[in-house]
Amino acid sequence: MLEESASVGRSTREQILDASRECFAYAGYSGTSLNDIAAEVGIRRQSLLHHFPSKEALYEEVFEQLLSDWFERLADSIQAPSKGLEKVDQVLDAGFRFFADNPAYVTLMRREAIDGGSHLAIDLAATLRPMFDEAVAYFEREMAAGVFRDQDAAQLLLTGYGALLSYFSDAPFLEGLLDEDPLTEAALARRRAHIMDFFRSALEDPE
Repeated sequence: MLEESASVGRSTREQILDASRECFAYAGYSGTSLNDIAAEVGIRRQSLLHHFPSKEALYEEVFEQLLSDWFERLADSIQAPSKGLEKVDQVLDAGFRFFADNPAYVTLMRREAIDGGSHLAIDLAATLRPMFDEAVAYFEREMAAGVFRDQDAAQLLLTGYGALLSYFSDAPFLEGLLDEDPLTEAALARRRAHIMDFFRSALEDPE
């Protein structure tokens, strides 16, 4: 029976999404088959197709779920009444913690960026553009008010985006450079502090 293969507290559909996220992150869209995902869950391919009609539909739902979770995680910090570096710290912390909790998301985002979003029915750049524009507008307002040092807000965000995502997507490689697991709590705390110091140095006027 299909539901007998579901672990306690997780429906078969949820297990399929969990397994798909890991498989797609590890092997990419082209390198993952429905048979791979079904085997990971412990069900037959036909049982998987009962929940999702195709690999395309499954991939899109995995990605849209991750985007939704990311947006939800950032929403409270973005909407908070704080200003200046306090808001920057809150948003960075929310994003950093989400990536730490969901390393598969980072890998999937990297793969889609390289592939130009070719496996998605949505325009990934267009989906992320409102959040990017809102962040640029915030930095530009604070710069105009003299709170932050004046510079190219869009480029600052791109640099921060790369600094955040590359740490998680390149973790296996970084372990060889650092002689420690970069995803331990202590290593993550140091990385988060460094990212915040970077933004502080970039945004604060020197004494």
